Amino acid sequence: MKKLLLSLTIGVMAFSVSAQKKIEWISTTESSQWVIQKGLTAVPASGKSDVEILLEKPLQTIEGFGACFNELGWTSLNSLEKADRESILKELFAPGVGGNFTICRMPVAANDFARDWYSYNETEGDFEMKNFSIANDFQTLVPFIKNARQYNPALKIWASPWSPPSWMKWNKHYACASTGADIDKKFQNGLDKTKQGKEGANQFIQKDEYFKAYALYFSKFIKAYRDQGINIAAVMPQNEFNSCQIFPSCTWTSAGLAKFIGSYLGPAMEKENVEIMFGTMERPNIALVDTIINDALAGKYIKGIGFQWAGKKAIADAHQKYPNMRLYQSEQECGDGKNDWKYCSYAWTLMKHYLDNGANAYMYWNLSLDKDGFSRWGWRQNSLVSVDLLKKTYTYNFEYYLLKHVSHFVMPGARLLETNETKANLLAFINPDKSIVVIVRNDEKADKKINLKIGEIAINQLLKADSFNTFVVK
Repeated sequence: MKKLLLSLTIGVMAFSVSAQKKIEWISTTESSQWVIQKGLTAVPASGKSDVEILLEKPLQTIEGFGACFNELGWTSLNSLEKADRESILKELFAPGVGGNFTICRMPVAANDFARDWYSYNETEGDFEMKNFSIANDFQTLVPFIKNARQYNPALKIWASPWSPPSWMKWNKHYACASTGADIDKKFQNGLDKTKQGKEGANQFIQKDEYFKAYALYFSKFIKAYRDQGINIAAVMPQNEFNSCQIFPSCTWTSAGLAKFIGSYLGPAMEKENVEIMFGTMERPNIALVDTIINDALAGKYIKGIGFQWAGKKAIADAHQKYPNMRLYQSEQECGDGKNDWKYCSYAWTLMKHYLDNGANAYMYWNLSLDKDGFSRWGWRQNSLVSVDLLKKTYTYNFEYYLLKHVSHFVMPGARLLETNETKANLLAFINPDKSIVVIVRNDEKADKKINLKIGEIAINQLLKADSFNTFVVK
């Protein structure tokens, strides 16, 4: 800590000495995205400021930003000309170019944005996993990830299943809830309503041979991807384990997950040198986390926790109770497929909430979708990139520029910084190279002047109405 404070003090002195140095400033509004502003110069701090960035009070370490590799992300990008597809992947993943993504999620077999349901072994009773195969993924997820890693070989990937093989669930189906027969046939899942699951109950068959087989399933997944040159850094045992959905899903009790992690998945992943994080947590109930963390067997394997959707209301409690635990925002809320500015503004409040409450990493959801944004099961959602399949054209959506305002400048190893104003509509970071990054939101309908104090310098600038602004001080 003494070394860190000394380093920060030196940084403050450097700001004082070079007070006339120009500052990088990028702004985004609904009508103009990613505008590089000219001529901004820092001045010596004097008088009262609106907000002071507290350089001497670094908070949690940032691991990075990214999104999720989904099958429909690849099929949409792969419909473009190769040069366009590669241009997008370079923009998203190449260090220093655009999105600068450093950590991403992937599904273990099918999720709700798969082409259709599949698992890596649908042979009922194959407890030895003799018929395990990732053959489906060679068409989508494997090339998707490999192409991304061409631009960032250091890209960190973690994975979670939406459903185990259907025969490992008591209803013998990939879904938990029935779509019924009163919707478009192409969106139906065929599950009989008498075989629906429910929150607070284990859909996974709670027997030793099933637990062993499922842990082996995870191990084979890790090895199969490793054989493709793709290392999985961590797994979470179940996406949204409380949510009974019409698409691939599986409800668990926290006690059921504790048993699976503590006696089966934990030892299996330890052998593969793969971390286990608990999640994904989509309920505002810290007791669900406590059950796992405080379990004598499961707790020792948990290296972090993933939160999404209503789980955002539990992350503050988790950060307070387990201050040394890594916390991920594991999936940004997905919108309605309109990709409009209003939702982009809402996404900022999500990002700020998670990071202000201890998140070490922040993941968007769909990297790319066709312009209509529908899933196989009829749920229309937002994406960073929208592709017109007929015209073979693409668009970067508002939320991409918002995420880029942070991810382009905030490097892995950065620390979030406190401010002296708890209601300040901004996020501030100090990078490993000691550069300071401040992202400011002006959500008012009129232009607004802001006075930021950063060490011994100040930034006095008029911010456009309804805008996002990133300032970088080196």
